Amino acid sequence: MPDLTPTVLATSRLRLRWLEEGDAAAQFAIFSDPEVTRYWSVGAWTDMAQADELIAKSLAGYQDGSSLRFGIELAGQLIGNVSLFGISEQNRRCEIGYVLGSAHWGHGYAAEALAAALEYGFGELDLNRVEADIDPRNGASARVLERLGFCKEGYMPERWVVNGETADTVFYGLLKRQWDARGVR
Repeated sequence: MPDLTPTVLATSRLRLRWLEEGDAAAQFAIFSDPEVTRYWSVGAWTDMAQADELIAKSLAGYQDGSSLRFGIELAGQLIGNVSLFGISEQNRRCEIGYVLGSAHWGHGYAAEALAAALEYGFGELDLNRVEADIDPRNGASARVLERLGFCKEGYMPERWVVNGETADTVFYGLLKRQWDARGVR
């Protein structure tokens, strides 16, 4: 696993930083919103312990190099997170996940944060491939991935059961050479 060190990424509007124990309340506010978790693989959070668990897993991931979750800040307020997880140093690949509080949808923050995380992953972590899986009903998420150069690579029907409802998955992938060919920095 890569040796991760505390990192801060900056974009024109956002600051991405490692999560801390004090971020649990902000994470709970995001993940307890049923709108936010509508297309997530688990239902809306109902207990603050779930936020504490996310923070603990994030801290453990930093330590063992298996995952990197950046909190997304806008004007000093934590509005979401973006994660590089399932990092395979041998295969130079990982998965990416992201979430924004619903009050911040539609402003381009997800694409901006993902681009910063991808630049870091392909550059500093020397990744060759990044993968994502989304619910095909989540058109906004699909548009963000496709705008960043991800390609649809597969489909799995009824992969998840969330709150008693089955949900499909669409898989996306992005290679470093495809990212570099975009020429956007």
